[in-house]
Amino acid sequence: MPPVRPNRRSLIAGGLAVAAAAAVPLSVPTPAAATDLIPIRLAGPTGPLPVGAVELHLIDPSRTDPWSGQAREVMVTVTYPAADVRDRALLPWLPAGAERALKARFGGAVDGYALPKTHSADRAPVRPGRRPVLLHSPGYQSDRTYNTLVIEELASWGYVVAAVDHPYDSGEVEFPDGRVVVNRPDDASDEARTAAVSVRAADLRFVLDQLTVLERGGNPDAGERPLPRGLRGTLDLTRVGAFGHSRGGAASASVMYLDERVRAGIDLDGALYGPVVERGLDRPFLLMDTAVHDGLNEDGSWPPFWAQLSGWHRCLRLADADHNCFTDIVAIAPQVPEPVRKTLQIGTIPADRAVAAVRATVRAFFDLQLRGRPDAAHLLWGASPRYPEIEYIAG
Repeated sequence: MPPVRPNRRSLIAGGLAVAAAAAVPLSVPTPAAATDLIPIRLAGPTGPLPVGAVELHLIDPSRTDPWSGQAREVMVTVTYPAADVRDRALLPWLPAGAERALKARFGGAVDGYALPKTHSADRAPVRPGRRPVLLHSPGYQSDRTYNTLVIEELASWGYVVAAVDHPYDSGEVEFPDGRVVVNRPDDASDEARTAAVSVRAADLRFVLDQLTVLERGGNPDAGERPLPRGLRGTLDLTRVGAFGHSRGGAASASVMYLDERVRAGIDLDGALYGPVVERGLDRPFLLMDTAVHDGLNEDGSWPPFWAQLSGWHRCLRLADADHNCFTDIVAIAPQVPEPVRKTLQIGTIPADRAVAAVRATVRAFFDLQLRGRPDAAHLLWGASPRYPEIEYIAG
C-alpha cells in the first residue's frame, strides 16, 4: 500500500515533519565513532563583520505553557556583529542532546554524519553601534538554528537577530540543564494551528520584552549566565522586524498584528492563521513562496490577508524551489544520503543559488524597511540579473 501524501497546505504548515517521517532507512546503521563521522558544513556569511552569538534561557512566569502546564520557557539565540572572535569556540548547529533527538527522528539514516558548526563565536564581545533587531521563528517541527545561513548573513551586515525556539512546537529544544523537549504533533486542524501560532506570537512578544531588559543592561537569562561584553546599547528597539519560515512566517505576521513595535515582517512560504488573515497589516510585509505552494492561488489564507495589507507589500517567488529551500536544509541536503535527500522538499534549484537568493532578498527587504535604503528596492521587484531566481508575483 503506497504512503498517503499530505496535501500541500499540510506540507507548508509542517516544515520538516514529513521529511523526517519518510527518512527511516530499511536498516539502521550502527552509530559511528565521533572521529569517523562525515562532516556536514555550512557556508559562512558574506558580510564584512565577524559574527558572535549568545544563547538565552528565558522563563515567562506570566504564562502557562499549554503543553507542559508549567511556566512558559523558551530558548533564544541572539546573533550579532562581533568585535573580536579570536580564541572563541563556535556554537554548534544543534547542541549534543538536540542533535541526538534529531538523528533519532531520522531513524538512524544520518547517524554517520556530524551536524555542522555555525560561524558564530560563542559570547564574543559585541561590535559597538546601534543595530536594527530582527525576531526569527522557525517552521513547525524545526529548530531555531535551521535558518543559520540567513541569520549569520544578516548579522555580518550589521543586524542583531533573536532566533526563538518554541518548545513542543519546534523540533528539538535543549535547555541548559540538559533537558530536551521534542515536538508534540498537533491534530492538523486549523484550530490547533491557530492556537499554536498564537503561542508563538506570545513567545516573540515576550522575547522582545526581554531584549528591552538586555538593552537596559539587565540579564534576563534564567541562569544568569554571562552575557557578551558590549551588548548594552547595541539593540535599536525602534527598528524591529520579524521573519520566519513556514509556521514561523505565520508567527511573524501574527506578532506584527499584535505588537506595533514590530515595524516590518516576512513570511517565507508559510500558511497564515489567526485574526491577521482577515484584518491584515498596516506596515510593510513580504510574502515569498514557490511554484509548488503558489500561495496567492492555492493557499486559502493568503488572498484574504493580501487584500487587507494597507502598507508596503509584495509577493515574490523562489524559482525551481520547494518548501525547505528557504532554510539550511537546502544546503545540507546534497551532503546526506540520497534516500534522505529525496524527502527534504528542496526542488531543483542549486543549493548555492537558493542560499544566495534567500539571503539577498531578506536583507534587501529589511535594508529598505528598517534602514531606509532605497537602493535595496530593485531586488524586491524580481528583476535583478544577479539573482534571476527571484521572481516578482504581485504588489
